[in-house]
Amino acid sequence: MSKTTFKNCQLFDGAHDAIQANSWFTVNDAGRITAMGTGTAPSSDHVVDLNGKYVMPGLINAHTHITMDPKVGSGDTGVDEVTATVRAVQNLHELLKSGVTYIRECGCTFNIDVTLEKLRATGKLTKIPNILPSGQPFSMTGGHGDLPNFGKLVDSPDEMRKAVRTALRDGVKAVKLMATGGVMTPGDFMDDPQLTIEEMSVAVAEAHHKGNIVAAHAEGNPGIYNAIKAGVDSIEHGCYVTDDEIDMMLDQGTYLTPTLVAAWTIPEFGPGKLPDWEVKKSADAWGDICVNIEHARQRGVKITLGTDAGTPYNDFSMTPVEFELMVRNGAPNFAALQTNQNSAALLNIADDYGTLVENKIADFLVLDRDPLADVKAVQQLDKAVYKSGVQVY
Repeated sequence: MSKTTFKNCQLFDGAHDAIQANSWFTVNDAGRITAMGTGTAPSSDHVVDLNGKYVMPGLINAHTHITMDPKVGSGDTGVDEVTATVRAVQNLHELLKSGVTYIRECGCTFNIDVTLEKLRATGKLTKIPNILPSGQPFSMTGGHGDLPNFGKLVDSPDEMRKAVRTALRDGVKAVKLMATGGVMTPGDFMDDPQLTIEEMSVAVAEAHHKGNIVAAHAEGNPGIYNAIKAGVDSIEHGCYVTDDEIDMMLDQGTYLTPTLVAAWTIPEFGPGKLPDWEVKKSADAWGDICVNIEHARQRGVKITLGTDAGTPYNDFSMTPVEFELMVRNGAPNFAALQTNQNSAALLNIADDYGTLVENKIADFLVLDRDPLADVKAVQQLDKAVYKSGVQVY
């Protein structure tokens, strides 16, 4: 088995608040790191000189919508399956080019994400991130996910049980629930409770029986409370999370994916282009979101990296901007970057991804500048992206 040694880099391993100067690491044909250190690199079958540049782990975006079009306020979920598939592949290429090497899809028309991940895993589709697929999200009739081709509509615990079992049979690995209203649907609001505790509890039980995780779109209350009470693994958005709910999340180990980019892009780029009601919802909430998310982080809730990519003006290159918004909102640079490691833990892939240490997969980025000194360094447009030790961009 041949090996490749990458030498002469400044390494941010994702786990420690430090840059390891003059580092090297060796990757085998299976894409795993077999050795690493500092100083003189060992001899190897192949040697890549990184010329003193900065290396960090590939990004793990825990909240994407690859079949959506960010240029359309509704996400344009009503398109046919072929159009949606072509769009999804293009969006996946853009994610990878931006530095995202692994995603959790959080709502996908026609369960396209399930099929695309199977194609990737068998080598029939290349230059895309790994996908943890969710298929269609589960929504009540008339709820936040009740969009063309999008939500799987359920209106009782029994309907939920049947629907989740069917989704798991068909290859879904990350169940997505709609616990509240949201910004993109005109008929509801962020504080509207939607799926009930009983309905969500059934979904959690069925998913957990198979070792799979459950995410809840939950922006306001009492929906956030309901989702935590039901035992979900992550709260998505969490705009109005309270101290009592933070206590519950800390007790249960619930993660929070704030998707700050999604909340920021609508009032930033949407006025005059999106419906007034959509812009107003997001603009009115932005200040509260900033305060509440940072408060949750300071109290110890594990924050993950996710952007809600596909929502209005939130395109598939924006993942690195999430770090900048977190820092602007009060998080130290390392805490912002550590959300990537938290995403790996939430997705149950931390044994292989999220940090660059021995025996893990060599998914990494090569940057011109130090991301610990300035998180905007990750936004570099021409950064090199490696998957399993092979350069893909």
